[in-house]
Amino acid sequence: MGRPAVPAGIFVSMKTYSPKPRDIERRWYVLDASGAVLGRLATEAASILRGKHKPIFAPHMDTGDHVIVVNAKDVQLTGGKEQTKIAYRHSGYPGGLTETRYGKLLAERPAYAVEKAIKGMLPHNRLGRQMARKLRVYAGADHRHQAQQPTLLRLGEVPRWDGLPAGRAAEPEEPVAARRSKPEPKAPAAKRTTAKRATTKPAGTASSAKRTTAKSTAKRTTSKSTANRTTAKRTTTSKSSAAKKTTGRTAKKES
Repeated sequence: MGRPAVPAGIFVSMKTYSPKPRDIERRWYVLDASGAVLGRLATEAASILRGKHKPIFAPHMDTGDHVIVVNAKDVQLTGGKEQTKIAYRHSGYPGGLTETRYGKLLAERPAYAVEKAIKGMLPHNRLGRQMARKLRVYAGADHRHQAQQPTLLRLGEVPRWDGLPAGRAAEPEEPVAARRSKPEPKAPAAKRTTAKRATTKPAGTASSAKRTTAKSTAKRTTSKSTANRTTAKRTTTSKSSAAKKTTGRTAKKES
């Protein structure tokens, strides 16, 4: 059967849901690694840590739950990987590369081997490191998270989804027909503002003009008085020199 035909003139609009922090609810699950294959166990744990079992999954957000892995010492490898698969570690110094076969790693540090496999299937960035903080791996059957009341999961079992947390249900989407029937809001009319012409000059302009006129008048008066003083000095000098000449002539005649 193909897709149902959509009548002409009808546009179906869909809204993409984006998870919000208030919609994320963290739950606790326990995975038993007894007799489980390492790779299969790692994929199950990584999916729960990322939140891929939830309809609200988003690759850019951490919507996953907490995972507790027990009995890590009983995990298995297939295809003879105990001798062929190698775990590498580098100290950061030249020649500091360390190689460890998984057979030895599972015998000495089984929790580290399981944790390394799960972290390798998470995003290799700060988001992946945040998801890895919700992982707890124990070599034995005991763990210390009984207060969280974790749920036991079998391998291949998908955690149950009960919807968004109580009181945080998503708002129902408005039908397309209802949105089309709504009249479009009219834009408010722009108010016309008439610029008033200034009929009188500002007081500051008149006062500045008066000050300029007074300054120019004072300068002119000062220049005139200076010219008069210079003329008077010249007249006095010329009169005194003429008097001296006359006195000298009279004295000569008397002699």
